[in-house]
Amino acid sequence: MSHAQAAESGEDRLIARYFQPLAKHPGAFALADDAAVIEPPAGCEIVLKTDGIIGGVHFFPEDPADTVAKKALRVNLSDLAAKGAAPLGFLLTLALPQGIGEAWLADFARGLADDADLFKCPLFGGDTDRTPGPITISIAAFGAVPKGKMLRRAGARPGDRLIVTGTIGDAALGLMLRNDAGAAHRWGLNEEQRDALVQRYLVPQPRTAVADLFRNNASAGMDVSDGLVGDLAKLCRASGVSATIELSRIPLSQAARVALAGESGLIEPILTGGDDYEILASVPPNGIDALRDQASASGVAVTEIGTVTPGDAAPRVLDREGRALAFAHASFSHF
Repeated sequence: MSHAQAAESGEDRLIARYFQPLAKHPGAFALADDAAVIEPPAGCEIVLKTDGIIGGVHFFPEDPADTVAKKALRVNLSDLAAKGAAPLGFLLTLALPQGIGEAWLADFARGLADDADLFKCPLFGGDTDRTPGPITISIAAFGAVPKGKMLRRAGARPGDRLIVTGTIGDAALGLMLRNDAGAAHRWGLNEEQRDALVQRYLVPQPRTAVADLFRNNASAGMDVSDGLVGDLAKLCRASGVSATIELSRIPLSQAARVALAGESGLIEPILTGGDDYEILASVPPNGIDALRDQASASGVAVTEIGTVTPGDAAPRVLDREGRALAFAHASFSHF
């Protein structure tokens, strides 16, 4: 993404109008060059992450442009937080179909600017293209951690406790509500509860406020993007362990509890549907209380849901009678 000083093209004008104001770091050179530079903080390493979202796959084409922008950035910031990294900046690639006008771009840039300021994560550059397909937005985010301290999926040990931030399953239910207008009535949701679930799907909340707490207290961690059950299995495979979690301890929002009471089969999408963007981590027993208290002081709820166990068996989710639940699909997958 560069902005020429003379003979500006339409792309140059688009960049200057909507995205140059987001490039506040001096290493971005106001998007006037073909590349940018950044120096990591002293004693730190750079953590790299990229994720894209596609219209009709990760968001609805009619979704407000500002919420689309926020989701595109936040899904990447969620991964950085789960690695214990503080955001430094991001690169943006936009592929826009015909018909995307100035009003959509203005709202998109406004939402992106709001979050770039909120999370102290400036734009460093990128690319803009036309596409015959749906809107495609790809962000590459980078953050910083002290050398050798990135929180990896590997590292969980038998006896560690499993914890999650926030609540699980809201976004999956929100997506179902977007696809089925009658679901809210069947589930017994009021308007406020319905809107809360849909909002969790539209705009995730990356847990950047507690990234350092997880880095300093957890033995392994990742964000929950493809569903709690499937992502726990990924963490266990990387660590060479198994796990048991208790269904009754998994934190659910009030809206999710009402929906589940109205339709018990919703437990599967709640646990496997994805888009939670919460942090799942293993923590040694002696670190649980400190992490929970410090996270609470930062406004983030942390809940213990189970235990890491020896072996390589698939993790188990136990109901109140101690029976293991079975799922048709353990996690979301594009393939």
